Amino acid sequence: MSRSVGLAHIIRHDDGTSSGVWGIYTLQSAFQPIFAFKEGKLSVVAFEGLIRPFRDGEAQSPMAFFSTCPAADRLHVEALTRTLHLLNAGACLPQEASIFVNFDPSVFTERSIADNALREMRLVLHEAGIDPGRVVCEVTEQRSASQETLHSFVAALRGNGFRIAVDDYGSDDSDINRVKELQPDIVKFDATWITQLMESGPGFALLTTMVRSFEEQGIRTVFEGIEEGWQLELAEKAGASMVQGFVLARPELAPTSFRVFGKTPDPVASAGDASTAVAPRTARPAKAFGRRVSP
Repeated sequence: MSRSVGLAHIIRHDDGTSSGVWGIYTLQSAFQPIFAFKEGKLSVVAFEGLIRPFRDGEAQSPMAFFSTCPAADRLHVEALTRTLHLLNAGACLPQEASIFVNFDPSVFTERSIADNALREMRLVLHEAGIDPGRVVCEVTEQRSASQETLHSFVAALRGNGFRIAVDDYGSDDSDINRVKELQPDIVKFDATWITQLMESGPGFALLTTMVRSFEEQGIRTVFEGIEEGWQLELAEKAGASMVQGFVLARPELAPTSFRVFGKTPDPVASAGDASTAVAPRTARPAKAFGRRVSP
């Protein structure tokens, strides 16, 4: 992949941010904060890059956009979206925050393809002023990707200094095997699944046991899709390292207002993980697993 593939479709703006163009679509970056628990407060430690497509000025769903992309273009579209997120992260996010970006391993069918893509990515990181250690690569599950392809690709990511996250972890055997085989730095729990487990005592106990097991292996955990206060409370009780969801912060298009979080660095950030200003905990209603306690 030449350097131009990821950058040729980029439009630079006067405020330092960038947008992308692919066919009839204009692409923008949105970022959603990821928070960590610390001494009764929540600290922003990372942001996830999310693509927001527009057609004739009207917002479109990301799923609709990606469904229009032929399989042959998928590699280039993914390169464009990552390039866009990294350039915008460098322009408008706190300098120490980690950045989560998505990778589809199935498009990297040969090691040479992965090496070329990652070479271009390093050039983009250099331009954006971002250290590779800040980047967390979310490896989505694609059953079309062979185990050999997946392992080779993850090895290439690690060789370039990036951290690895297994995305959408659930109860399937395939998820358990992915963690065993890939030994990621981070596991992101599927939002629907963790909500179901939180609805009962035995489910919550299982969730807590899994989180503890990962933490003992040095694997940090993220609970996604936290939309209500009671879920946040149980996420903390379960021992989750980090949380992400609408109850805390919604995604914002670049440029964002999130740079304010970087004004007071957290001196207790874990190795390889940036931490930013702490924020007061959100008030939460009483909760007994899946059922609110009546006042």
